[in-house]
Amino acid sequence: MSSGCSIRAIWILNNLDAVVFSRRFPVVEKRWRSSCNSNNHTTDHLFSSLPTDSDLADAFLHRRLREGSARGFGIRKSNSTLGSDSWVDDPITRHIIGLYINKERDDDKNLLWPLILHIKGPYSVLVLPLVEPRHVKAYEKLCKTPDCGSSLGLDDSLSSLLLDLPAITGAFMVAHAIGDIITGDTVEPEVIITAAPSVGGLFDSLTGSIGISSRAKPASPQVASSSPSGTAGPGSVTADAPKMGSRLLDKDALRTFISSSMPFGTPLDLNYSNIFTIKANGFSASDLPPTDQKQPAWKPYLYKGKQRMLFTTHEIVHAALYDRDEIPDIISVSGQINCRADLEGLPDVSFPLKGLNIANLEVSSYHPCAQVSDQGPDKQGVVFSPPSGNFVLMRYQATCTLGPPVKGFYQLSMVSEDKGAFLFKLRLMEGYKAPLTMEFCTVIMPFPRRRIVSLDGTPSIGTVSTSEHSVEWKIVPSGRGLSGKSIEVTFPGTVKFAPWKNQTVSSSRSLFGTIVDEDSDNEAENSSNMINEEHLMEKMNKDLPPVDLEEPFCWQAYNYAKVSFKIVGASVSGISIDPKSLSIYPAVKAPVEFSTQ
Repeated sequence: MSSGCSIRAIWILNNLDAVVFSRRFPVVEKRWRSSCNSNNHTTDHLFSSLPTDSDLADAFLHRRLREGSARGFGIRKSNSTLGSDSWVDDPITRHIIGLYINKERDDDKNLLWPLILHIKGPYSVLVLPLVEPRHVKAYEKLCKTPDCGSSLGLDDSLSSLLLDLPAITGAFMVAHAIGDIITGDTVEPEVIITAAPSVGGLFDSLTGSIGISSRAKPASPQVASSSPSGTAGPGSVTADAPKMGSRLLDKDALRTFISSSMPFGTPLDLNYSNIFTIKANGFSASDLPPTDQKQPAWKPYLYKGKQRMLFTTHEIVHAALYDRDEIPDIISVSGQINCRADLEGLPDVSFPLKGLNIANLEVSSYHPCAQVSDQGPDKQGVVFSPPSGNFVLMRYQATCTLGPPVKGFYQLSMVSEDKGAFLFKLRLMEGYKAPLTMEFCTVIMPFPRRRIVSLDGTPSIGTVSTSEHSVEWKIVPSGRGLSGKSIEVTFPGTVKFAPWKNQTVSSSRSLFGTIVDEDSDNEAENSSNMINEEHLMEKMNKDLPPVDLEEPFCWQAYNYAKVSFKIVGASVSGISIDPKSLSIYPAVKAPVEFSTQ
């Protein structure tokens, strides 16, 4: 079989486990059956044909009931059954699953694997890539091994098996593209124009007359047409994709995307904007491809107009800060470099990516238009032929070299069943120097299972607001940035809740009637307070539902506070592009702008 990616079938199920859309690719399925016939002695236990929509929905529901959720456990538990995904004891089985078709009628010849599971909104997208029968047999064997856990490096581990299947990566890309389309989430990656003096209209007239320049604006690609001309001015926004945020695509639009992006089951270009533009505008006599160069699929139209390049590094800091000696804090950075290249013709762009040593780059991936060469321990050469419009040039995971931008602790103690005392003590931007600027910082205390009646407390800085199930503290409001200095903030207070509904006392003692040794008044009082609080938490948490793996921090009534922020000016990982080393071939005069958030 080819080492590329081919798709046998696609299914979309709603939250009632009913198939609402399906697509099969007979050309790919013919290759699968041919492979099964040539390896007949190894395919005795495989489901050799594609199931009907109803059979697949039944199998998906059966797995969900068996595994506890649509994704499943991901690890072997006491109630895991032999042959199930959780029996493999690998978290990746929450995303790459197997289904047993018609299991109640036939205990063999019914495993359908590998199915890529992507959950987006109310829909579950299942994509079945083409693999060899021996790979399915290998997974079936893993589902029945008595050993617990998947050891890296072993020939019979799930990791080793997946490394031999590049079609898995392609199927994930297909699933994510379809998920974005059916939920209307086809927004172009954001690219910021840093030197945008104009936003147009009356606002320009007012701000210009008093000497205020407008803020940086996101740039959206132009509408590609059969005869594109002109260019978007600084700060302007033009559309390149259908505006579908409020409604879902219909099935005809989804069929059009699948037919255009993966003809005969082979994914070619999964960029919805390109496919939409080609469908809407077509090609004219002026859109002749260049005779001396091959025009790539990711650039269906050649750009004409004012030339420029924009780069935006967008990083997200993920951190869990416990403020406990026995539990280390967890901090990581996931980032991407977004690009927009308004360049005529089919030029090549090259630059060295710097700061790899500082960032301790763990994982990286590039757009198909890019080629990467190793130049040294701290540099990586990147050469790419840019596509049309905004695109993600690179994605990566790295470490946060500066540490978290917010440090400190949060304490909550229940002084009674319906009243809690809390304390925040935080330090912002410690070790962060200019040009790094914190544009906003907000702390939210969620109480998903209690209704807030009142809040008493005043922070040292910022404003506080409450909703029915959360408290929001705006430390640095939007429009009032924090740059070049570190500040310490505190917020003590008490929060009162509506009466607890599930009031069950498991022992005969009263809420505060705890028996303690009376060696001293102080010791008795301290011990009583400690037992009281433990009893309160035990009492309130007793009737809570079991933890959902999708909400790891909500397993008790009160467990965490969430900090959201935005910092601009430089990357927190240390990854950067040297503007002086960027080159375009053939050479053209095109300004290059960089921004980071």
